[in-house]
Amino acid sequence: MITGIVVALPEELATLTPKKIDKGNCLFLADKIVVAYSGAGSINARSAAELLVTKGAARLISWGCAAALSGTLKPGDLVLADELIDAEGRRDAKCCVSTDWHSYTKERLATLLAVHCGRLAESTSIVSTRMEKKQLFALTGAVALDMESVAIAKVARQYTMPFLVIRAIVDPVDMSLPQAIRYSLNDQGEVALGKLLFFLFLHPAELPGLIKLGMYFNAAKKTLKLVAKHLDTVAGVNCLNAATI
Repeated sequence: MITGIVVALPEELATLTPKKIDKGNCLFLADKIVVAYSGAGSINARSAAELLVTKGAARLISWGCAAALSGTLKPGDLVLADELIDAEGRRDAKCCVSTDWHSYTKERLATLLAVHCGRLAESTSIVSTRMEKKQLFALTGAVALDMESVAIAKVARQYTMPFLVIRAIVDPVDMSLPQAIRYSLNDQGEVALGKLLFFLFLHPAELPGLIKLGMYFNAAKKTLKLVAKHLDTVAGVNCLNAATI
């Protein structure tokens, strides 16, 4: 059985492989593991999940980073979501995590690091302030937030495939993203480096916040890299090699 993994950002892809691929394309990490680099957002994530299906994927993983909505989560914490809630606040019983696969993965990863479970909420845009995060927590009861997992889950439902969420926390609930990040985000939810550097030149006081966010992002990537070392176990295969599609 081939396992398909969707990642939204190149930094998330780098936790799985040093190889570079273009957005919208995919790469076999092993005979039975294929990853697609989607770009941020639900539309991109759905397209990438559909691509993985055409490559033979029979189950899907949403892999990458997330924002904390619960105060119990800190940067670098691993979240295996056990329930999803979409941007309209709907919990679709058919759009859910595979219970058996979730339990299996939790049991094995718990020997490596602390595993946090709970509801994951969908956002259609970057949630940048602590007030927004706390409001979402109050409305949804979700412990974390991302932009792609629900879209991937819907593809899994469409094809009656098992689905799993593996996410590492970047920004805690009490952190508002630096204004430089909000200013430089493009329509795809990705940072435009030129705009970021320009804003930082005009507002050098933003630098400490960016450094802190970078440290948090590195903590999340460290967690994902640790899990990636055991990806063959999570996916139920052995032998990792790399072959580009």
